[in-house]
Amino acid sequence: MRRMFGFLIGIFVGGLVGSVIALLLAPESGENLRAELRERGQSFINDIRHSADSRRIELRHRLETMRSPREM
Repeated sequence: MRRMFGFLIGIFVGGLVGSVIALLLAPESGENLRAELRERGQSFINDIRHSADSRRIELRHRLETMRSPREM
């Protein structure tokens, strides 16, 4: 679990550093760049929500399967 947490923190920090560098080196105007970043951020959040919902449904199904009485 610690390795996974460390890996996720590394991804987050790497993404943050990459984003800052991209902002500093971006050839677009500030308004266009902010709009694009806002759109990408919203898309990313929607992807995370969709994945979490899918996983939640899968886990609920597994839990119901484990709770149901088994036939012999």
